[in-house]
Amino acid sequence: MLGKRIFDILFSILVCVFVLSWLIPLIAIINFLESGEKTFFTQERVGQFGKPFTIYKFKSMKGIPPTNDPLLSLEEQHRITKFGKFMRTYRIDEFPQFINVFLGEMSIVGPRPERQQFLDKVIAKMPKYKQMQQLKPGITSLGQVKYGYADNLSQMLKRARYDLIYLDNLNYWTDLKVIFATIKVVFKGTGK
Repeated sequence: MLGKRIFDILFSILVCVFVLSWLIPLIAIINFLESGEKTFFTQERVGQFGKPFTIYKFKSMKGIPPTNDPLLSLEEQHRITKFGKFMRTYRIDEFPQFINVFLGEMSIVGPRPERQQFLDKVIAKMPKYKQMQQLKPGITSLGQVKYGYADNLSQMLKRARYDLIYLDNLNYWTDLKVIFATIKVVFKGTGK
């Protein structure tokens, strides 16, 4: 959808220029003062058509996550910094993903980008979910708005059902509804 890509480019440019330009140095200073941690967290995720890409987020946890034993968020709670918890509540840690959107690796609205290990488990239980790889992953999604973060496979499957509803209702109106719902969750700080 050409219109969606144009919207993604224009919106991501606005966010990069008017938000990330001052937010990146601010987060860098706060992270360094609180925990000595670097500014960005990067990780390989699965993109459109199964192509891997590097996702960018503000670092909200201490230390280095294990590479050979991927963990879900609940099992990593002890590593979250105080400021990291604040960023996660208001989804500030997700803002660098607008760089991924600008680069064409992600869209503003689309299925949540997962790590290959977890994606394989979801597809094994829910084969239709493989169709989600036709789409670019998104900063926000219907599953993220309706369900929130998933801490285990059972929760991932519940969230995946919402993403399949999104797949069956692809249009600009659905995207706008997801964007407005996301803004509401962000400002209220009510996201799971």
